[in-house]
Amino acid sequence: MIVAATVALFIGNVQSANAYPFWAQETAPETPREATGRIVCANCHLAEKAAEVEIPQSVLPDTVFKAVVKIPYDLDSQQVLGDGSKGGLNVGAVLMLPEGFKIAPDERIPEEIKEEMGSVYFQSYSEGQDNVVLVGPLPGEQYQEIIFPILSPDPSKDKNVNFGKYQVHLGANRGRGQIYPTGQPSNNNVFKASNAGTISKITDQEDGSYIVTIATAEGDVDETIPAGPQLMVSEGMEVEAGQALTNNPNVGGFGQKDTEVVLQSPGRIKGLILFLAGIMLAQILLVIKKKQVERVQAAEMNF
Repeated sequence: MIVAATVALFIGNVQSANAYPFWAQETAPETPREATGRIVCANCHLAEKAAEVEIPQSVLPDTVFKAVVKIPYDLDSQQVLGDGSKGGLNVGAVLMLPEGFKIAPDERIPEEIKEEMGSVYFQSYSEGQDNVVLVGPLPGEQYQEIIFPILSPDPSKDKNVNFGKYQVHLGANRGRGQIYPTGQPSNNNVFKASNAGTISKITDQEDGSYIVTIATAEGDVDETIPAGPQLMVSEGMEVEAGQALTNNPNVGGFGQKDTEVVLQSPGRIKGLILFLAGIMLAQILLVIKKKQVERVQAAEMNF
C-alpha cells in the first residue's frame, strides 16, 4: 500500500488541506475500481463532473504513446480550503491501464511528449501494479490536461500479454472531496439540521466555525458548522430535520471514463497490407486483361 512518506511527496507542492486523495488512506482497496465499475474516488468526491481520456485506437508492441486526460472546469471557480478560506482547485487522476502497460521510462519518452508533460509525478497505485497510475493533486489552473506517457508491452517478451483489445479506465477529480478517507465529512459540504426546532443561538468561534443551537422539544441541540460554508439561517428561525443550515460550497467533483485500446500485431498489419496489395494487383490485372480482350475483339471485327 502507499505509505505516508509517499503521500508526503504530493503534499510538498499542495497544502494537505486542499486535497484528500483516496490513496492517502492507511488501508486502500486492492484495486481502485469496484466490482460495479465505479472507481473509489467517488466515495469521497460526491459531485459528478465530466472527465475525458484520449488514446490511440491501436498501438504496436514496445512503443511509447500518450494518453491525454482532460479535467475541465471553470478556472474562475474557487473552492473552500481546510481552514475555511478560498483557493484554486486542485486536480488528480487515476488511470487503469491493461496488464503489461505502464508509464514509460524517462529514456524512452520522446522530447515532444516530455515538453507536453510538464513536471508531473506519476505513482503506481501499489507495489506490483505498474499499470494502475496515480497523479496529483496538481494545481488545476496548470493541469486541466495531463499527459501520461505509456509504454506498451511486447507479447514476444511477456508471455502473459496477448494481442487484442483491452479496456482502459479513468477516474479524475477536481477540487476537494466531501468526505475524508476516515469517513468524516469535510467542510466542503452542506451542513443540515439533525433535529427540528427553533434556532435559539448562533455562536461564532475563533477559528471561523459556528455553533448553531437548536431548541427542540427534548432540549437544546448544538450543531457544529466548520469554517468555510456560509450560514443560511439566523436566530429565531424554525428549521426542519434535514433542512440545510449552510450553502453548498462545493464547486468540484469526480468523473470517470472508459475506453479501449488495441495491442496490434505488426505481422497482422503486414499481412493486411500484403492482402490489400494483392487485391489491388488482381484488380489492375483484370482491367488490363479486359482491355486486351476488347482490343482483340475490335481487331477481329475490323478484319
